Amino acid sequence: MAHEVVVVGSVNADLVVRVDRRPGPGETVLGSDLVTLPGGKGANQAVAAGRLGGRVGILARTGDDGNGALLREALLAAGVDVTHLLVADGPSGVALITVGPDGDNSIIVSPGANGRLTEQDVVAARELVAGAAVVSLQLEIPLVTVAAAARAAADAGARVVLNLSPAATVPSDLLALCDPLVVNEHEAAFLLPAADPSDDPATLATALLELGPRSVVITLGADGALVATRDGARTVPSPRVEPVDTTGAGDAFTAALCLRLARGDDLESAARFAVRVGAAAVLGEGAQSSYPAEGDELPS
Repeated sequence: MAHEVVVVGSVNADLVVRVDRRPGPGETVLGSDLVTLPGGKGANQAVAAGRLGGRVGILARTGDDGNGALLREALLAAGVDVTHLLVADGPSGVALITVGPDGDNSIIVSPGANGRLTEQDVVAARELVAGAAVVSLQLEIPLVTVAAAARAAADAGARVVLNLSPAATVPSDLLALCDPLVVNEHEAAFLLPAADPSDDPATLATALLELGPRSVVITLGADGALVATRDGARTVPSPRVEPVDTTGAGDAFTAALCLRLARGDDLESAARFAVRVGAAAVLGEGAQSSYPAEGDELPS
């Protein structure tokens, strides 16, 4: 296969500022100097998988601005195939990120060129999608484009991984292609509005499987992840680390999961590797800049 992982998703410039505390409504607080870094859930996953040694391609759109050039260079530096990194008139996507003292972040995304990635772009990139072992999708691009990419991947025999972020309602026929559907606890609750907030992750996973995906992964932050199939659910603990910045850690997890699935690991084994990569990703500032490279020692 031409690529182990193909990502169809977003590329953003991350505008990051650190704060001692987040402002309340109508309040102003002082923060650190503003830093501009390459990001976007799609680009993050492509870079993370590329840095881990994967053969990775991406289908995405930047704008024709300076941020677009920054994003392209970051992907190239990670060894990602950018043949299908398209350029649209206007601004690239931007994420406004505040990072608190505990390393947790709050994010607002302005889609920019990401909103102009179309079903026709998927058709034009059909050879890229068809040549992948795993196609990774997220929801920072139009849902119709995500659905088209999922169908094209499934028709070609590729494994479809959907990270339901940001949370949105998706059609049942898209959920049925997911193997796995990757969500955090907030995204799981969005899909399961009738669920009890006190339900444990295994109960949530069982309910999610009833919606149609072939398998489910619920990320649990510092507690690792839970993987679930029709045969049952298992918790995969994360190494204990002191987080510096959690921005992009979920993308690092998903990228590592996709890469190991592409190489033939079962879901639980892939998740055991992915939680270690996710833990490594919180030890540095920013998203892509904190991702481990192939051969780096990972937390255990």
